[in-house]
Order: sequence, then structure tokens, then C-alpha cells
Amino acid sequence: MKLEEVCNSLEKVRKENPLIHNITNIVVANFTANGLLALGASPVMTDAKEEAAEMAAASRALVLNIGTLSEDTVEAMILAGKSANQHGVPVILDPVAAGATAYRSGTARKLLQEIKITTIRGNAAEMANLAGEDWEIKGVDAGEGKGDKIKLAEKAATELGINIVITGSEDIITDGRTTIVVKNGHSMLTKVTGTGCLLTSVLGAFSAVESDPLKAAASALIYYGTAAEKAAEEEAEKGPGSFQIEFLNQLALVSRADVMKLGNFQITFKEGAR
Repeated sequence: MKLEEVCNSLEKVRKENPLIHNITNIVVANFTANGLLALGASPVMTDAKEEAAEMAAASRALVLNIGTLSEDTVEAMILAGKSANQHGVPVILDPVAAGATAYRSGTARKLLQEIKITTIRGNAAEMANLAGEDWEIKGVDAGEGKGDKIKLAEKAATELGINIVITGSEDIITDGRTTIVVKNGHSMLTKVTGTGCLLTSVLGAFSAVESDPLKAAASALIYYGTAAEKAAEEEAEKGPGSFQIEFLNQLALVSRADVMKLGNFQITFKEGAR
């Protein structure tokens, strides 16, 4: 993969304006919708079970985020997910705080059992829970676990048979055979609620225009991290409020030249994976 391919993927999203169906949490819905609009995608934020299947079928990607759960929401997610599977629509899962409560953990596993998921995006603690590993979790945040995040990601990808994205100070994308580590981003992202959830929806937008889940995820993360770096350069000293607004600006403003200049990733292959 090359940075030129990241640029091409970004231009596809902006040109094609894909409809992204988000069943997400109440904390981040507005920020997520604005972020997708800034990118150039078209968000729809509906979680009514009565229309979930129809909306998923009409969309280019489906994003499921378990941040604020209810039985009706879970039912809508399953209906939407099965419809997406039937219509060839990629499904991106954000298992927010899986491992924090039995209900969250059980819901994440239920979604994995009933829906064919394209990509899972989460922090190390959430992914460890899905992979049956121990990792500290505090609410929706990962603790200071001392494990190897790359090995954790590769194990989860191999055992679940799903493209895995673990985000943090460095972002890891793997299918268990090919692993990409993205080194773009800024610590200010951790000071604004919903930046991880928005990233999951941005993954959905890139998955809508790229059939290769690894390429879609890596392109999304490099673009997203580049926008964060540019926003921090402009506004980080003023605090998280100013950064949040500027970050939305930069999601719209990041150019091919910015990606080519700032994009930073490494890719490794297991033997025989090329």
C-alpha cells in the first residue's frame, strides 16, 4: 500500500458521497454526523427497528456502535446488520466498553454471532474482551494494559476471522496475516468525546468505496490522523473546544498534499501472506 492509494480513497469518498447508516450512541450522534459531512460522506442517524433493515439496504455502509444500549437498539442493529449482509453492504462494529459490564460484552458477542462483520474498531481492552484476553478497562476507556497490542490484534483477527483495528497512540490494522501500524494522530483526540466513535464511522465511509477492508481502514486512519495533526498545529494550545472545531474543519480541508507530506505507516507481512 502507498500513500497515493490513501489519497485516491479519500477522493473517492468525496466524489461518491456514500450514504452511511449509523446506529450509534446518543453522546456522539451530532459530532459523528458533522464529521462525516466534513469528510464528504452522507450520514443517516436512524435507530428505529421499524426501518433499520430498509435503511441499511439503501446505504453504502452500516456502522454499529454499542455506546448507549437498549433492547430496541440491539434489535435494530441485528435487523440492519442482517439486511446489510443480504445486500452486500459492509458492516463496521464499535464494541464500546465491551468488558465493562456483562450486558455490553454479551451484546458485542451476540452481534458477532448474528451478523457478518467486516471490520471491528476498538481500543485494546475492548478487543481483548472479544478475544478472550485480560486487559484493564475503565468505563469506555482502555487501561494501561502491558500486553503486546499487535499480537492482540493479530490473535483477534485470526480467531474471529474479521479485520481488526485497535486504536491508541499508534493504530493497528490487521487481518491476521498483513498488519499495518499507522503513526498519525495527536493526543488532543483523547480530550474530545466521540473522536473514536467518529473514526469508526469514517472507517465505514472508506469501506463504502474500497472493497479491501485493510486498505479502507488504513486509508481512513491515515487521513483521520493527518486531520488531527493539522488541527492540533492550529488550535491545540487553546484547548479541546477549539481543537474540536478545528478538527472538523481539517476533516474537510485535508488535501492530497497533506496526506503525502504527513502520512506515516508501516506494513508487515507474515510469511506467505504477500
